[in-house]
This record gives sequence, structure tokens and C-alpha cells, in this order.
Amino acid sequence: MRKAQSSSRSPSVEPSPRRSPPASQPLHGAARKTVVGAIDPDVLSFTVGKDPVLDLDLAEWDCLGSAAHATMLCRMRYEPRIFSVEERNAVVAELAKIAEDARAGRFVITEADQDCHLAIERTLTERLGDLGRRVHTGRSRNDQVATALRLYGRNQLLGVYEETLALADALFRFARRHESVPMVGRTHLQPAMPSTVGLWASCFGESLLDDLFAVDAAYTVTNRNPLGAAAGYGVPLPIDRALTTRLLAFDAPVHNTIYATGFGRGKCEALALSALAGIMATLSRLAQDLILFSMPEFGYFSIPREFCTGSSIMPQKYNPDVCELLRAKAARVMALANAAQEILRAMPGGYNRDLQETKEPYMEGFRTTRAALRIMARLVGGLRVDEARLRAGFSPAVFATDRALQLVAAGTPWRDAYHQVRDHLEDLSMMDPDAAVAAKRHIGATAGLDFGLYGAQVDERRHELAHERHHIAAAAQRLYRPLRTAP
Repeated sequence: MRKAQSSSRSPSVEPSPRRSPPASQPLHGAARKTVVGAIDPDVLSFTVGKDPVLDLDLAEWDCLGSAAHATMLCRMRYEPRIFSVEERNAVVAELAKIAEDARAGRFVITEADQDCHLAIERTLTERLGDLGRRVHTGRSRNDQVATALRLYGRNQLLGVYEETLALADALFRFARRHESVPMVGRTHLQPAMPSTVGLWASCFGESLLDDLFAVDAAYTVTNRNPLGAAAGYGVPLPIDRALTTRLLAFDAPVHNTIYATGFGRGKCEALALSALAGIMATLSRLAQDLILFSMPEFGYFSIPREFCTGSSIMPQKYNPDVCELLRAKAARVMALANAAQEILRAMPGGYNRDLQETKEPYMEGFRTTRAALRIMARLVGGLRVDEARLRAGFSPAVFATDRALQLVAAGTPWRDAYHQVRDHLEDLSMMDPDAAVAAKRHIGATAGLDFGLYGAQVDERRHELAHERHHIAAAAQRLYRPLRTAP
């Protein structure tokens, strides 16, 4: 940088050093009043982060968890009673209204609220007075947040399950329509052996069904109840964690209270993101194949034009942007899964505020993966096959292994047959690709695909999904109903 020249008409003035305010003095004004006390405005902004926006998706689930907690407090044998039946009913009715406002986009979370949990408590207090101030009895924000996140995650995982099955089903249907259409099978991207479109497409469908085992594992861990663990060390009140578990349709309570809030939170997010990363890896490889095989040099498939975009300068271009973005989004979800693990890695035992930073990756991972599943299912449904181009891709070398096995069938030892073909590749003649793929009739090969098996697996999992959704929805409906008998 060039130094500024001093003017001869102006004496140089030594600038005064800037003085930092005392540590106890707010940087930009008086402390902001919140439900949990006055907080320096800069500290408030830094610690709140994006929660007022992110928590708009969490509010309805916090209302559900709070309804279960209020119901449990009403039934708790304790004097003085925390809630009468009538008071509980009033609280739960307001929670139902807040949940509806949240679903409709009418609920507002301010920075002073910090998050949806305190915003809901503030709203209840404004509407119900003292009743709103009693709702948090026997509960910490630690177990409250953990409960809402598990309820949210459970719902999201069921959505992922449904949309993964929809894409797998679309791939199986596409595979069955083109079950016997010959296609060059490739390893290392080089021509390898005769294959079919049916084998290629159903491979991705089966991969998605396997990806659901990881979703199952994440769901099993998520679908347990942390409510009642408080800050991680329980409370000296006769709370009933088994009751809130039943009310919220969780499979079981998280038994250890420290684990419920200090370890289980964060682990659920990391496990779910890892499962989502597995799904996105399958989608990314499918997207890459579609980009490759739809190139003019191959021309095996045509991606529907509505899933492509044009160029601002080249009129002829139809770019596979959806598939390209899927590859990038897969990398992003994998990075989110790694970020969640890295946040957990160095934390000491018990709850730490670091866990707040796992929320955004968690929500973004679900949002990205579910959007990718939906768009790819539509794309596969409109995918077109050019059988002539697929057949034109065959060359005599593709049948080298088939020829070697013909020699084996005539009595030549395998390794001798292998070398005989390898040493005389130029002598290979073209074989019939239809006959070649029809000859492989064992389980899972080109002529051995069991689409009935695939269909049965999809149907069975859809039935289990519908049963779980019904069980959870029925529990929520019961929870929001007024109690009619005194506990």
C-alpha cells in the first residue's frame, strides 16, 4: 500500500488508541430481556444463531412433546398439584393451536425468544398466564429440545423411507419394462460382458432397499424417549417417563439420563445423516450413469427435457443439470454427516452447547435428501431407452468371457480357455447378445431377475410404514384430546 503524503498546511495528529469497553459493559447497548434472564445483545445474537428460523420446523413437535409433559404433570401424584385436569386441557388446547399456527407458517420466533421452546412458553404465558409458567416444571430445555428433535427426526425418517421406496419401485418398474433389452456391462467403464437394462436399473433399486437398513437403524435409535432426563441428572419429582413414552408413541425411554441429553442428542443426528449419505451415494452413482449413458457418444438413454436446462449462448444444449446437482448434493450430505460426527468427537460428557450446531446439518440433510429422492423418481419415470443404440454398443470383445466358458463346456480347463481367448482376441466373432443374456438364468443374473421378489419387498415395507404412521398419528390424536376423568 502507498503511504498517504502529509500536508504541509496541516500538522500531523497522532490518532488516539481505541479503548475497548470493560468486559462487563454491553458492546451495543443494554442487555436484552429474555425468558431466561437478561443477555448481552451481541452474546444473544451469537448464541441464538439461526434457531429462530430453523425452529419453525421444530415448533409443532415441541408442542407435541409439551402436551405429553403437561399430561404427565397432571397425572403426577404430587401436592400441590401442578395441573388439574381442566388446567391441563387448557394448556394442551393452546399447544394444539400453536402447532397448527406453526404448520401454517403463522408462528413467529423472535431473537429474544432464542428458540421455539421459549417462544412457545412465552406464548402460553401470554394466553394462559400462570399456567404457561408451570409447563416447564420438572423439565430442562435439554430434554425438551432432545424430545422435539427426536419427534421431528422420526417423522422425517418415515418420509425418507416412503420416498426411497417410491424411487426403488420406479426403478424396478423401469427395469421390468426393459428386462431383456441388451446393454453392454462395464467394469472400470470399459466394455466387460453382456448385460441388460433390467439388470442395470434393478441394481440401483436393490441398493436403495439396502440403504433402508441404515434408515431402520437410525429410526430405532431415534424412536426412544429422552423426556424426563431434564439436564441429564433427573429431577426429585415422581415423574412418569413410561407414561410420556406411551403418549408420544416412542418404543421405549432412553434409560440413562445423561445419555438421553448429553450423548443421545447429536448421536441421533449423526446416525440419520450417515443413513442419508448412503442413500445420496446411490443416487449420485445413478445420476453419473445417466449423465454418461445419455451423452451423444452413447445415446443409450434420453433424460426427459423437462429435467434438463438450456444454455444462454448455445441454442442446441439440453444439459443434465438435475443429475449434475445430485452428484454435488450427495457430496454435501456426506459433508454434513461428517460435520455432525466432528462436532461430537471432542465434547466432554454431559450436555454441551456445541450440540446446537448439529441441528442445521440435520435439517438440511433431510431437506436435501428428500428433494433428491422425489426428483429422481420423476426423472426415472420419464426416462426413454434407445434399444438400437444399446445393441450398437456391442463388439466381439464383449463376448470374450462367454467364449471362454463355451470352451470350458467343451472340456478345456478354465485357465487354458482364458489364455486361449486372451491371446487371440482378434479372432473373436460377434455373438448374439439376446442369446448371451438369456443364457444366464441363475439367481440375480440377466435372465434370473425376480421382480416378484422385489415387488414383495417393496409392498412389505410399505405395509410396515403405513402401520407405523397410523400408530404414531393415533397417539397424537389421543394426546390432544381433553381428559375427561380426574387422575
